[in-house]
Amino acid sequence: MKIRGLTKKIFVYFLIVIILSLSSVGIFSYMTSSGELAEMVENQMNQIVGNAVHHTDLYLKDYERSIVSLLTNRQVMEFVDLKADREEYDYYIARKTIRELSVDPLFIRNPKLSSVYVISDELNAIYYYNGVGEQSFNAEDKRKQREYFLANTAADGKLSILNHTIIEGQENQMLTLVRRFRGFTSPELSGILAIEMRSADLSALWKGIDLGKYGYLFIIDNKGRYIYHPNGEKVGSDVPKAFVEKMEKAGTSSFIDSSEGDERMYVSRKSDYSDWQLVVSMPLRELRKPLMNIRSTTLIVGLFTLMLAILLAYRFGKSITKPIQVLKSGMRETEKGNWATIPLPPHKDEIVELMVRYNLMVKRLSEAVDRVVQVEISNSEIRMERQKAEYQSLQLQINPHFMYNTLETIVCYATIQESEEISEIVKALAYMLRYSVQTNLEEITVANELKHVLYYIVVLKHRIGRDFEIDVAIKPEYLLHVMVRLTLQPLVENVFQHAFPDGLEDYHFVRIDGGVVDGIFWISVEDNGSGMTEAKLTQLQAKLNANRLADTETDEAGKKGGIGVLNVHRRIQMVYGESYGLRIESVAEQGTKMIMVMPASPKQSDKPSGE
Repeated sequence: MKIRGLTKKIFVYFLIVIILSLSSVGIFSYMTSSGELAEMVENQMNQIVGNAVHHTDLYLKDYERSIVSLLTNRQVMEFVDLKADREEYDYYIARKTIRELSVDPLFIRNPKLSSVYVISDELNAIYYYNGVGEQSFNAEDKRKQREYFLANTAADGKLSILNHTIIEGQENQMLTLVRRFRGFTSPELSGILAIEMRSADLSALWKGIDLGKYGYLFIIDNKGRYIYHPNGEKVGSDVPKAFVEKMEKAGTSSFIDSSEGDERMYVSRKSDYSDWQLVVSMPLRELRKPLMNIRSTTLIVGLFTLMLAILLAYRFGKSITKPIQVLKSGMRETEKGNWATIPLPPHKDEIVELMVRYNLMVKRLSEAVDRVVQVEISNSEIRMERQKAEYQSLQLQINPHFMYNTLETIVCYATIQESEEISEIVKALAYMLRYSVQTNLEEITVANELKHVLYYIVVLKHRIGRDFEIDVAIKPEYLLHVMVRLTLQPLVENVFQHAFPDGLEDYHFVRIDGGVVDGIFWISVEDNGSGMTEAKLTQLQAKLNANRLADTETDEAGKKGGIGVLNVHRRIQMVYGESYGLRIESVAEQGTKMIMVMPASPKQSDKPSGE
């Protein structure tokens, strides 16, 4: 049937479009909302269980620190060294001293601890209790306790978390954090230290987690037993095998199970620290309620919108023909680039609003052109600030392991003897710290960098236990040339970390040289150490060519590698440009040569660096 009249055509066409649009939008909205809601619920449960794992690990780590404070206590270590035939007075004094100096403060800081006890290989044992009845044990009891802990703890002294207790009547209600440790006079692990806490206290960590009326969390250990469950009767019992299989198969995804009486959704996460599996559970009927609400709301809103759209389409069709030519003329002017507004009629309706919006659009487009220029200028400034922040952050990426090891050396010297070496180390370390923490200098003289390396060698000779000299072949006329600060010492440190894996020998050498060739200033660090294979050298050069900041990586042995060499290369590029940086030459079993390439800049006066 042929429809005459623009108004009728618009009404009919709009009616068809509205019905089709509402139908398709309603159907797809419902399907999309359902899928997104299910995904949101799963993500929420993943986040909840992830947070629970995180807080539980922090809770256990806090208690692990309490164990460490006791392990390093001299009285505890001396108690482990007591012989089996020790005097009762010695036992009394040790027990009293440990309680007053270590255990009582520990109970004050951690009121949720139930007990602390130490058992030595000689079956000397001391027990301390907090809020539970004290118990005594004979020699056979102590022997059985020691054998149990030896069979269920790591031989290297790492912390173990057990669903175990020595307190009578508290079975399956306690968690024991236990580890082996050595005495004061022997390097052998000859003692066992354990602390016990109530597993129900873990629920206090999750009070802020909203799982609704019927949702809850529970914990499964690596042997497939409940460590914590809101239903206390299940604690200590075995988890159904079918449930464990579903949980392992699902991994970090959700799964459905009805072993607890009704259909429930579960999401689990394994703690790398405690080796526990934390599981969050919610009933499916609660999860599906929002989907039912969405379906009902979609139908109601769809019908209401359809009726309203028909009415608006009818009124719109009757009033659209007159002002359409005005809009058409205005659009033609816009096509020509003339940002001119159109005149508005005296009456008010949808078309007039459209014309108002058109005028507003023209005005905003005109303003947007001006804003684009300002945004580009602002973005340019932001990029410069980011580059500057990136450079300063690179200066702060100093590998802390060297400083930690040095402090350990100082502690050893201080314990063994009073010597001038300690003073020498501290002075060198203080200079290096002052030199390292300055972030306002990008360039420094070669002389200052060599001085920083000199203090590093002073500290290093005490760490390795022997003197070692570096051959500095740089000519005096190059000492006042400028270079990027904190780039020479990381390369020297890299030599001692990687070039001499079997230790320093008399024939080993490290040579620092420099010069100017064709306007290029270069400084090299060369050694005759183990060198690198072609594959490793190619891999390192590929990383240098990537011109990216270095992230800490893990090597084949599982150790985290340094970032010094890559960041030296990047820092030079950020100061002088990407045509400069670090060049590496290496031959396996013959040595390595690292060359810093920089522009030859005018000499500057020697400035003090933090002294």
